[in-house]
Amino acid sequence: MASEELQVETRDQVLYVLINRPAKRNALSRSVLAQLGAVFLAAAEDGALLAAVLRGAGDKSFAAGGDLADLANVRSLAGATDLSLQGKAALEAIRQFPVPVIAALNGDALGGGAELAVACDFRIFAAHARIGFIQGRLKITSAWGGGVDLARLVGPARAMRLLSRGELLLGQDAMRLGLADAVAGGDLASGDLDSMVSAFLQPMLTQAPHVMRAFKALNIAQRRGASRQELLDLETRNFAAAWVHDDHWSAADGILNREKTK
Repeated sequence: MASEELQVETRDQVLYVLINRPAKRNALSRSVLAQLGAVFLAAAEDGALLAAVLRGAGDKSFAAGGDLADLANVRSLAGATDLSLQGKAALEAIRQFPVPVIAALNGDALGGGAELAVACDFRIFAAHARIGFIQGRLKITSAWGGGVDLARLVGPARAMRLLSRGELLLGQDAMRLGLADAVAGGDLASGDLDSMVSAFLQPMLTQAPHVMRAFKALNIAQRRGASRQELLDLETRNFAAAWVHDDHWSAADGILNREKTK
């Protein structure tokens, strides 16, 4: 699935995806969107994965939005509709990915890049990185589900403010609104982006893959608006399956054996 535009590797049960277009500020062309969707759909079949990390190349941009040079010939209503649906499908593969996806913002996430960032489960900011839903500056709206994700994360009123004002937020400001989960080199954390991502991942790597998938399944169901009863039923099924799994009994036996030796 790797290409010049998208570098992909799996190590230590983590999928790493790099948008490799630094000269274009990692802009999201139709080709890149299609490749992103294909990579996450294919990797979803890997039952050993515990997490995924998505980032951009260089230190300027995570993703600068849609590639305007590539999209300039989209002039019809039908073409614009298809563009929206294609991007939604690509980002939906990330939203539906069966384990958590971390957006490592090595630089600015703007417009469609901000939509990509909020499609992920977590966002870790480099000290200089900003996020901004600046689509209105091009006299357009969010296209790929990012407006919906934004409202879910920060609430409708704050989402309206960010969209209508085109505000750019540094990591600490994004964290106060619930858009960031960690900031490298900020007041609350030290270290570079890579070390912050590693530290954020570390507790996840102690989980069993089937348990991590159960956590994500509940999150996905909540994202799609499942009813309370549907969520409760899903939780029950996942708990029961995890309880009878050998991993649970190995962990429980370890605790019981330690108790016996005290």
